[in-house]
Amino acid sequence: MTSKLDQLRDLTVVVADTGDVDAVKAIKPQDCTTNPSIVLKALSSPYFKSAFDAAVAKGGTPNDIADELTIDVGAELAGIVPGYVSTEVDARLSFDTEASIAKAHKIIKMYADRGIGKERILIKLASTWEGIKAAEVLEKEGITCNLTLLFSMAQAVACADANATLISPFVGRITDWYKKAEGVDSYLPDEDPGVKSVRAIYDYYKSNGIKTIVMGASFRNTDQIEALAGCDRLTISPDLLNKLDADTGDLPVKLSADKATGVAKIDMDEATFRWMMNEDPMATEKVAEGIRNFNKDHDKLLGMIADALK
Repeated sequence: MTSKLDQLRDLTVVVADTGDVDAVKAIKPQDCTTNPSIVLKALSSPYFKSAFDAAVAKGGTPNDIADELTIDVGAELAGIVPGYVSTEVDARLSFDTEASIAKAHKIIKMYADRGIGKERILIKLASTWEGIKAAEVLEKEGITCNLTLLFSMAQAVACADANATLISPFVGRITDWYKKAEGVDSYLPDEDPGVKSVRAIYDYYKSNGIKTIVMGASFRNTDQIEALAGCDRLTISPDLLNKLDADTGDLPVKLSADKATGVAKIDMDEATFRWMMNEDPMATEKVAEGIRNFNKDHDKLLGMIADALK
């Protein structure tokens, strides 16, 4: 009997949300996504100990060494998967368009120095107004972008207007917020607020002929994944991928472009974006929390490096 993971691969491009090299080799995804938390975990593992020691021995500032190590992780993954590897711009730059663009250029150059072309890399940027504007510039330069920490239709519309290559609307973190706000333990898949958010974004994009790839992210369980079967891409942790691989039940398609409902296009500018975000406490809180947490993990990596330099 075919596993649900194999069935999902027939409907959706499966992406691994991890820096675990052994897991990626076993899962054989099309793409890999990383973020500061994933990079920290990868660089804390025995697999990257020699790379960590070599980068520290080479010397430089903790920030420069952290950049080298981040690209080390991405380059290793790029040698395994055939498609994109996502590498994130520092969370601290989430409200600085020009600095985000400059950091993206540095990341692309560092990959090029390792023989990895920009067509293999997605620059990850937080879906703040400033991050989205940075992506708009980078896309015009031929640098593909992944807009992350996306929790609202306002963000999705602005990303589409910026011609971003891909967006990563989060599922589990939305669900977490609503579970706490509504005092419930769980939702049925079709009523899950995170699932409903991605479905609405997917419908808006397909209704308006938007080419930006919708890649659902941040899953808490396989029910959420199954409820989005047919989405352009889904980035999934190794644990949940393994659960899907062990399940041989039927996996029906849930999303299809030919079932778009004809949602009207939304006119978006900075004032509208900021107002819509202001009126969405969940999205506002989760974006800010995500940026803070990514920055904390980046600071932990800098601390590891500083200790090793002593």
